[in-house]
Amino acid sequence: MFKNHPKGLIPAALANMGERFGFYTMMAILTLFLMSKFGLSETDAGSIYSVFYGAIYILALVGGYIADKTSHYKGTIITGLIIMSLGYLFLAMPSLIVSKWIALAALLVIAFGNGLFKGNLQALVGQMYDNEKYGKHRDAGFQIFYMFINIGAIFAPIVAVWVRNWFVKAQGFAYNSVLPELCWDYKNGNMSEDVLNGRFTELATQVSGGVPVDISTFANNYLNAFNTGFHYAFSVAIIAMAISIVIFYIYKNKLPDKKALVSQDRPEMSKEQISQDAKEIKQRILALFAVFGVVIFFWFSFHQNGLTLTYFAKDYTQLKLFNWNLSAEIFQTINPIIVVLFTPVVMLYFSRLAKRGKEPSTPKKIGIGMGIAATAFVLMAVGSIGLPKLDEVKAMGGLSFDAQVTPWLLFATYFILTIAELFISPLGLSFVSKVAPVHLQGLMQGAWLGATAVGNFSLILGAMMYKNISISITWTVFVIVCLLSMIAMFSMVKWLEKIAK
Repeated sequence: MFKNHPKGLIPAALANMGERFGFYTMMAILTLFLMSKFGLSETDAGSIYSVFYGAIYILALVGGYIADKTSHYKGTIITGLIIMSLGYLFLAMPSLIVSKWIALAALLVIAFGNGLFKGNLQALVGQMYDNEKYGKHRDAGFQIFYMFINIGAIFAPIVAVWVRNWFVKAQGFAYNSVLPELCWDYKNGNMSEDVLNGRFTELATQVSGGVPVDISTFANNYLNAFNTGFHYAFSVAIIAMAISIVIFYIYKNKLPDKKALVSQDRPEMSKEQISQDAKEIKQRILALFAVFGVVIFFWFSFHQNGLTLTYFAKDYTQLKLFNWNLSAEIFQTINPIIVVLFTPVVMLYFSRLAKRGKEPSTPKKIGIGMGIAATAFVLMAVGSIGLPKLDEVKAMGGLSFDAQVTPWLLFATYFILTIAELFISPLGLSFVSKVAPVHLQGLMQGAWLGATAVGNFSLILGAMMYKNISISITWTVFVIVCLLSMIAMFSMVKWLEKIAK
């Protein structure tokens, strides 16, 4: 698998594992933390989630601009890692995060560090393939890179949940996903007598091991234990970031040095720019932005995994499988596991097609990925038929176990969405690195991430639909969005293939 690839590829991927660990920690617990910590609604928590995830990617434009202007990619990357670590440190301090605005400020610190780091590391990976020796293996290289960076993501939700649940247990309670919201309903005086004397008291008894003497004291103590556990879960990301910093320092000499490349192979950068006339550069940029416009809608749909799909796990899904008790956050482990296990399968499939001269072009692969994503939401829409609206569920104090859906629905959905991701994300990175003008590599990788940002800023629409309309119709909207994006991508394939040659 690694035979035809540069030696710096795996160290670059391993240096990215800390960022992925933190990213998937956030995807697993951020919205639930915000709701539990501050008593926010799904829509309000979704707003902060959307701003954070949008900022992570839009700030990659800033990071790309800085690295392109200075040609100092490695220094920008290491600065980003350090700033991200500080942001996670702030979130791990319960006494500091006393309002949602301070939490948002800490999240934006992480986002800024990520903006300095993410796109520029991807640009370095692309630079490894800017030669005849490795150029034809670019797609496979980015697939390998994507597979390895997700190793850290596998463990993030598991460790975060374990730390949170360990602290809750240490305070004498058991984990229950719906109790924090019920505690806030009680504290705010929004709980009906039927729920207070019924489901709330029943769940409080279950997690306490006995009937609470004072229900008000229980609500405060349970929220404090639950939220402090979340804070400590964020601290694990700091350890992962530290490991990434060490790996990057050890192996940074194996990564490309753009200044050295310019001095050795391109005595004057302007000469390289001149070799691509203005018309060609314009066509390349237009092609890239056309692809960016399409993938906005994929990320708008895909990143519902940390928002509406997590809400669905909490509100509508049976959190028990065989003899295992599940948590709403644990479904986030499915995505990186599938990335790691199935990337070699997808690579083998494309390799066999290539030997027969039938391998789809990168733009075609992206279009196919959009179609695969649509099927995931078809499954969710069908599986959600007949479920009550969210306000009806809340009025009942939550669904009973028998009224909830099987967790296999989410397992299958995450599996299909991840296969779609393997057709889109690593291959999109490859396409950008191949088509981007040589003097704009960091900026164009930032623009790819900027397209992701636009999709992420739109995530709040998913939370609004989830709260206000039928669950099945909510998923149907994502089916339509993915299908329209697939059609748009296929309509541009011939033009994009011509530009990429």
